[in-house]
Amino acid sequence: MSIRVGIYGYGNLGKGVEYAVRQNKDMELVGVFTRRDPATVKTVTGANVYHCDKALEMTNDIDVMVLCGGSATDLPKQTPYLAQYFNVIDSFDTHAKIPEHFTNVDEVAKKSGKTAAISVGWDPGMFSLNRLLGSCILTNGKDYTFWGKGVSQGHSDAIRRIEGVQDAKQYTVPVQSAMDRVRSGEEPVLTTREKHTRECFVVAKDGADKVRIENEIKTMPNYFADYDTTVHFISQEELNEKHGGIPHGGVVIRTGKTGKDLAHNHVIEYSLKLDSNPEFTASVIVAYARAVYKMNKNGEIGCKTVFDIPPAYLSALSNEELRKTML
Repeated sequence: MSIRVGIYGYGNLGKGVEYAVRQNKDMELVGVFTRRDPATVKTVTGANVYHCDKALEMTNDIDVMVLCGGSATDLPKQTPYLAQYFNVIDSFDTHAKIPEHFTNVDEVAKKSGKTAAISVGWDPGMFSLNRLLGSCILTNGKDYTFWGKGVSQGHSDAIRRIEGVQDAKQYTVPVQSAMDRVRSGEEPVLTTREKHTRECFVVAKDGADKVRIENEIKTMPNYFADYDTTVHFISQEELNEKHGGIPHGGVVIRTGKTGKDLAHNHVIEYSLKLDSNPEFTASVIVAYARAVYKMNKNGEIGCKTVFDIPPAYLSALSNEELRKTML
């Protein structure tokens, strides 16, 4: 029997989930749920499209609902609401608010007898797991996370909102010298500015004041003011041709010391190089959707994170097959 999946929200992440479900033979996509007029939405695999109001009429048809909304305003409301009716999974990525989001979803899921997984992706998600593993193994050490080189969709949007900007892409770039210091076992204390730079490619509207735009970008609080930022003004054609994708990635590094007098240095490193941020995130989510399904079948209800889910639950292989082929 296939695991029946629903997709709630249909942007880049929703399309990625649609592709990922198709690549997993033990899953089938029941449909996509959108706030838009379903007649105006064309799915990439021809999946059925429903208005989100129809979701509650299909509670018996869906084993796991994958929520693909935004973390700012969508998921804080949608995940606890839909956990009343479905097993759910989301990619909530506002790190500081994860404990609050967990509590809200956990309360609802336990009451409804459902299983929910939140904050699943690569960070939070796979990077979180590697930070945990590293800190448990090298107890005398330090964690470092570097993001990029990759497109920051939120920062790109912030630039596009500046008066006179037609379009823009912003890349987060790790500072190589900082990573080299970490890998050497030096255990440096690094400021925000020392760890990452920001590189912006901006299409200005005709007649726009580029000096003002560049200054507004570089001094924007919470986005660019704390970083060394470079701004390039280019044409729309060049932006479309050279910066049309959504790549990303990064590394998690744990350095630590062991032995008599802590004389031996060790480095644990996990890295990702992603052509498509949303498609990779979707692939992680779909693997954990399988785990949500298994956990609910086993009576394990309430809210879960990647810390709570056994790795074997992610696989379509049996435990016997995993021991034989992967252990």
